[in-house]
Amino acid sequence: MIEINLDGQQVSVTEGSMIMHAADKAGTYIPHFCYHKKLSIAANCRMCLVDVEKAPKPMPACATPVTNGMIVRTKSDKALKAQQSVMEFLLINHPLDCPICDQGGECQLQDLAVGYGGSGSRYEEEKRVVLHKDVGPLISMEEMSRCIHCTRCVRFGQEVAGVMELGMIHRGEHSEITTVLGDTVDSEVSGNMIDLCPVGALTSKPFRYSARPWELSRRKSVSPHDSTGANLIVQVKNNRVMRVLPLENDDVNECWLADRDRFSYEAVNSDERLLAPMLKQGGAWKTVDWQTALEYVANGIKQIKADHGAQGIGALVSPHSTVEELFLAGKLVRGLGSENIDYRLRNAEFTQGEGVRWLGTTIASLSNLQRVLVVGSNLRKDHPLFSLRVRAAVRKGAQVSVVNDTDHDWAMSIAGRSIVPAAQWAQALAGIALSIGREKGVEPPSSVRPELAIPDHPELVEGQAQPERDRDQWDAIAKSLLSGEQKAILLGNAAAHHPNASTLLALANWIGAQTGASVGYLTEAANTVGAQLAGALPGAGGLNAAQMLDGRLKAVLLLNNEPEFDSADGHRAAVALGLADMVVSLTPFKANMEFADVLLPIAPWTETPGTFVNAEGRVQSFHAVVKPIGEARPAWKVLRVIANMLGVQGFEYESAQDVLAAVRGADAQQPFVQGGLLNNATQAQANLSGPAGKPVTAAIYQLDGVVRRAPSLQLTADGRAAAQPRPQPVQAPEGVPA
Repeated sequence: MIEINLDGQQVSVTEGSMIMHAADKAGTYIPHFCYHKKLSIAANCRMCLVDVEKAPKPMPACATPVTNGMIVRTKSDKALKAQQSVMEFLLINHPLDCPICDQGGECQLQDLAVGYGGSGSRYEEEKRVVLHKDVGPLISMEEMSRCIHCTRCVRFGQEVAGVMELGMIHRGEHSEITTVLGDTVDSEVSGNMIDLCPVGALTSKPFRYSARPWELSRRKSVSPHDSTGANLIVQVKNNRVMRVLPLENDDVNECWLADRDRFSYEAVNSDERLLAPMLKQGGAWKTVDWQTALEYVANGIKQIKADHGAQGIGALVSPHSTVEELFLAGKLVRGLGSENIDYRLRNAEFTQGEGVRWLGTTIASLSNLQRVLVVGSNLRKDHPLFSLRVRAAVRKGAQVSVVNDTDHDWAMSIAGRSIVPAAQWAQALAGIALSIGREKGVEPPSSVRPELAIPDHPELVEGQAQPERDRDQWDAIAKSLLSGEQKAILLGNAAAHHPNASTLLALANWIGAQTGASVGYLTEAANTVGAQLAGALPGAGGLNAAQMLDGRLKAVLLLNNEPEFDSADGHRAAVALGLADMVVSLTPFKANMEFADVLLPIAPWTETPGTFVNAEGRVQSFHAVVKPIGEARPAWKVLRVIANMLGVQGFEYESAQDVLAAVRGADAQQPFVQGGLLNNATQAQANLSGPAGKPVTAAIYQLDGVVRRAPSLQLTADGRAAAQPRPQPVQAPEGVPA
């Protein structure tokens, strides 16, 4: 540790730290623009000049290393005059258009100009003008004349996002930030550049000119999309969500958000919102009141149970629903005498596993891993914020290996890769296991059959032209995993949905045990772990999602999902649901209208309290940030009323907190731990037989109904590439009665 004197205060910092780091530790504010704690040091704004004793001139605090006994003054006349001079230079070409600037009221330059700027300018010449750029539907670069060239946006793309989409061209007064070739900014985390911009040069295109910062109320929430559980600040005006920003939490999302988390709020204000209950009568939809709709549902379920028994009733639920909603949906179905409930609509295998499938390590630890093996995932698009952490680990020297069917661009260096069809993933993992066994002199278990490494099984190696190359790749991945210390094997969405998911898990567990790596699932949705804890899985004798979607059910409850988009076979699901006697859809949107009989408007994540459990098992509860619009109601309340009308006992809950307390009490084997983590119990027996088709995964902006209805996200390059037309059922698929 090195000790310096900062404004008369003794401060100890680690060797190699800058004066700015010492000031942060001491709680002393030094004005700055280009410095950011998550980015490299550029030292190009010079706003942080301070007075260092024995230095001939003021020194930049962000780029001056501390030395033992250094004396620094941040408020001396020398420092203040230097800072005021820099501010005068910064304002020479700034347009000074605060009254119409979208950043007005939360602008760092505006704030510092009050403290360090003069009352007038000595500069009388014309100000420079920089032409605006169109970089896509998310970021506005209409007023680039405001840019002060701090290069935060450039460094973010290069260092954090891994894609240098913006850069600086020209020199001196002619310098400007641009995409150079006139391209769009297509990174899945591009919105963070808006937060980083200290002036009004980069602003949010969807939010632009819609509200002033001082008009907005700020409320905390949690993202309902992928399994990061990103912490949010939702800004509200007149009971309408206007903007979403990151709430800093170093253990979860740091200070970043994926664009999916930032801009999906547009959907909750869209014209596709379902504002009142609707019934289908004579093939036409009719708006009705809640009492009529609920009586129709209750009477229909009672009649179907009487005619076909409780086994004809089932619920397909979304892992983007809250713990409370999932728990009550399961309790309702089981109260009727059925065990037919499942959240795994995209899965192809439904073996009975033990424990909870989760990340297997903490989210924060991903930034410090030294060896990583990712199986069946497009990490960058499936889990953008996890990808940022793994990329940060690579920048520190980590080695990342991949087993996948497509060689995606992850914007990071990949040490080893085995790019084979999904049907051969088990073979690839078995090959890696055999290489590890040979290296360590350990006999692999019987489930890792030696012949898997030999191309004589056509069902596993069909189309494989270069087995020697594959064995070299397996050896390279094995060698990587056997070195280093902190290691993780991460199974992605495609591995979870794989027809041989249990085989992949068993092989990964064996490899993890031999290499000292943690093993876990990246998990697809905001509440995949919570769905398991809430019991949203079929019990003894219950039908799984695939069985419920093959036409066996007479009454189907759809909670917050659209099977035509959210299941492994959307066309087949739509046809099968059309054959049911009654389909009840609890949805925030006008969805499932082709096959549903009742639409009940439920509140999206912004309008209901609830709880999500992220990939690492972190329990995060949140409140509604706005009141439900129209006749929408929180889903947990709707389920409670339906249960009461059906005479199901045990639904006397007064609040979402009461429901959560019941969930905690009901799950004795895997208790919830607020802010804690779950024990890894993802063991399974290998079963090397069975189907091995291509697993179904959702594109980045097709993951759930909210992002699918966010206009700006759908206009991005990723959104346009993955746009899904609605399937048109024309005939019953094989296995579904006509």
